[in-house]
Formats: sequence, structure tokens, C-alpha cells
Amino acid sequence: MGISEILGLLGGLALFLHGMQMMSSGLEAAAGARMKSILERLTANRFLGVLVGAAITAVIQSSSATTVMVVGFVNAGMMTLGQAVWIIMGANIGTTVTGLLIALDVGELAPMFAFVGVVLMVFIKEPKLQHIGQILAGLGVLFIGMGMMSSSMSPLRDSEPFIRIMSTFSNPLLGILAGAAFTAVIQSSSASVGILQALASSGVISYASSVFVLFGQNIGTCITAVLAAIGTNRNAKRATLIHLMFNLIGTAIFTTLFVLFPIAAVVEGTLVLPGEVGRTLSHLIPTDPMAQIAMTHTVFNITTTLVLLPLGNYLAKLAIRILPDQAVETEGQESMTLAYLTPIQAGGKEGGLGVSAIVIDQLRNELNRMLSMARDNVADSFRAVLARDQEQLVQVEQREEYIDFLNREISRYVSHLISIETNEQGSAVVSSFFTISGNIERIGDHADNLAGYTRMLVGKNISFSETAQSEISAMRDISLEAISALLHYQAGQPQWLSEVAQMEQKIDDMTDSFRRGQLQRMKEGTCNQEACILYSELLTDFERIGDHVLNIAEELTKAQTGL
Repeated sequence: MGISEILGLLGGLALFLHGMQMMSSGLEAAAGARMKSILERLTANRFLGVLVGAAITAVIQSSSATTVMVVGFVNAGMMTLGQAVWIIMGANIGTTVTGLLIALDVGELAPMFAFVGVVLMVFIKEPKLQHIGQILAGLGVLFIGMGMMSSSMSPLRDSEPFIRIMSTFSNPLLGILAGAAFTAVIQSSSASVGILQALASSGVISYASSVFVLFGQNIGTCITAVLAAIGTNRNAKRATLIHLMFNLIGTAIFTTLFVLFPIAAVVEGTLVLPGEVGRTLSHLIPTDPMAQIAMTHTVFNITTTLVLLPLGNYLAKLAIRILPDQAVETEGQESMTLAYLTPIQAGGKEGGLGVSAIVIDQLRNELNRMLSMARDNVADSFRAVLARDQEQLVQVEQREEYIDFLNREISRYVSHLISIETNEQGSAVVSSFFTISGNIERIGDHADNLAGYTRMLVGKNISFSETAQSEISAMRDISLEAISALLHYQAGQPQWLSEVAQMEQKIDDMTDSFRRGQLQRMKEGTCNQEACILYSELLTDFERIGDHVLNIAEELTKAQTGL
């Protein structure tokens, strides 16, 4: 190969990978926010789950992207490990579509796809059509890149050193290792299979050698999901392990079959089986090397899925046995960490299919955790004020520091996600979550203020009257009821916001009523000056908690509308 061929190969690979990225980004912008609802509805049934995984992967041309999305969904609590099994199996089937399209020579239409896509992106102002154009343009660029790679590698069929290297892949172990390593480096089984097809089409590698490389490529594609699982929870790591086990089992089955039986010779046509079976196979098996590799890739994944489909739940159980649950530390002992948001986004990676849906649910779960801490602090602080008990105040302060930490981290995640978000609705939802986080942090601050009043009550030996204590108990009850309503929010409840608004109005009315009662007690001389000042401050915090609760409820409603 000369310099021009090497540059053509690298340029073709760059276009191929960029085309895949364009398709993924276009689909993310067009439908990323709806991925969650689609998966929730269809993954309960194993057969539908397989079909969904296959369909998504067929569209985005990458099982790695689908599996990474599934790992994120499991980590966010959007999907159970059992549901993930079926999606992963389907993803392995869907990834064969790229090879089939290449074998069918759809690349002849690549310039037309690219042209139509660019026209939609540049000249059409409708966002949805622009996203569709991005998908079409990506498809065209993908096949243009594939054509460049194939043309650039044609001279290799006359290179004796390269042919000697390729012939060593007839050794099953070497072929599998080579395929796995190459796919792990470029992190795309679709691209590596496409390159293998180009090599076979150019006559550089025989079918008998290519099949073992092909089996290794199925293992190598797992590296992307393994990298994505770093920093995720236990279940997400198990989903990655299931993906790896699927491809290892499939490789073991097919390698054994190809070593023990002359399957490669039958496919290549060098061995014709006798009788009607041989004549039938000769008509069914394609003669084009690219088509033979595509057919083998498809049969590999469909057969492995059919074999493992009845065993999907056992794969999940085996993953749990290999990666058992770890001991959970108590809240007082654990360091401040994010329970749902993962280092995938923290590292600043670009967005991809499902990123919006994944991070939105991770944010929602993290916000619920943060809100639960704020509610516990409100409950403990009111309890401490009423009982004049300082024992729980250390825990309140620790939670307040945790709430501040979560607010900072969530704000950082929101800033990052907005910078890569291509979906306008997703951006609006994430912006609402930013506002919600700030309001939760303010509720935590008011709870911390309440805790501070306890120290003043004890330090200065101040006591509230029985009437004031009864009113503080009422404040506690309505505050906790309102915050709990936020935690129990469910989509599709049109009356929910009005109910929260009514509670907030009740808090305002109670504040006005209690202030008037306080003024009356001051006139009657039944309330000492220091107690009156503390009670007035307490009323202010109580009222502000209600305001922040309503703000959160309104933003939750906006977020649901955006989705």
C-alpha cells in the first residue's frame, strides 16, 4: 500500500465512524427523550425486548451504543437487569444490519442519501426534518467511507507479507484475538465487520480465516460497554457482564462447530454436500465473500439469541453470583457520593443515543434522594425545637452538608448536559431540574435555621408556650405533608399541582393566622421578648418552605410537559 492508499483507508474509516455518530446524534435529537417510555412499555416481554433492542441497533448501526444506553438505563433505575438481558440480545441481532446493507451494495445510493440529508439540514428550518436529514446524511457518509476503505485495501491482495499475516488467522485462537483487539481499539463492531468485508471482497483474506476474526469482533465490541460501566452501580456492571457472556458463549459454540465440521468449506463452495441438502445449500449460500460474512454474522447472533433466550433469567442470576451485592454503609458512615449520576457524563464525553433519557432519570433519582434528605432535616429540626433536644442536630448538619454537595454536583451535571443537548425539550427539562435543585437546597437551609433555634432555646433557656408549641406541631405536619407530596409525584396526575398549591396557600394562611396570634399574646404579655423573636423567625422559615415546595411542584410539571 502506498501513502495515498493508507490515507484513503484512514479517511474512509473516519467517514464511516463519523457517519455512525451523525446517525446516532440525529436519532438522539429526534427521539432521545422518548426512549425511556418506549423501553418501559416494551421490555416487560422478552420477545418484545429482543425486537426493541434489534430495532434500535438497526437504526443507529451500533450495538455498542445500544448496550451503553442500556447500562445507563439500568444504572439510573429505569430498567431492571432482567429487562436489560432482552435488549442486549436484540442489540447483537440489530448490529448485523450494517453488514447486510454493505453486502447488498446499498452504498451505490450513498451519495443520494448524503445529498438529501444535507439539503434537509441546511435548507429546511423545521427541527424534526433537520434531525431526519442528519440521520440520512450520516447513512450516506457511512457508506461513502465504506467504499473508500474497500478501494484503498484492494492492493493488499497482491502483498505477500500481508497475505501471510492474514493466513495465520485460520488459527481459531489467533483469529479471535485479532478480531477482539481490533474491535476494542475502534470500539465499533459494525466498522470492524465492514473492514473485514472489504478485506474479503478484495481477496486479501479467505472466508475460512475471516470467520474466526468475525467471532472475535463480537467479543471486542463489549469493550465500549465495559468502559461505560466504570463508576456505575452494581446492576449496571452486571448488564455489561451479561453482554460479555452472550458473546463469549456464542463464540465458544460457533468456534467449536467450525473446527469440528467443514462448515467453512461448504460456505466457500469448495465442498458440496451430497443429495438434495447439498443442492439446496448451494442455492441459498451466497457466492460473494462480503455476503458470506454478513450471513455468518447474522446467523451467529440470531442462533446465539435463540439458544440463550430461554436462559436469559439464568444469565441475570449468574451475573449476580459473579458480582454479588456489596455491603451498604449507613448514612452516617458513608462519604458524600452521587448515587445515580455516573462519571460517564462527569468525564465530559459527548452525547449519544439515550444520553438525555439516561441523565434525566439519573437527575430525577438524585433529586428525589436530595429531597428525602431535606424532608428528614425538616422533620428532625421541628422535632428538636419542640423537644428542645440537641442530640439530632449533628446529623442534621451532616445532611445539610450532603444536600449542599448534591446541589453543587447536580448543577455541574446540568451545565454539562445543556452544553451537549441537541433536543430542545430535553434542554428545557434539564433546566427545570436545575431550578428544582436550588429550591431543595433552600429548603435544607431553612431546616438548618430551625436547628439553630434549638441551640438558642437551650442556651438561653427559652421556652415556647403551649399554644406556640401546638402551632409549631401544625407547621411541622403540613410542611412534611407538602414535601412528601413532591416525593410521591407521578406523571399523568392533572390535579396534583393544584393540590400542592392548596397546601402552599394553607401554609400562607397558617402563617398569617399564627402571626396575628403571636401579636395578641404579646399584647397580653404571655409571650416573652426573646421567645417572640425566635417564633417570628421560625414562622418566616415555615412560610419559605411552602414557597419552595410550590416552586418545585411547578418545575416538576414543566419537566413532565417537556417530556
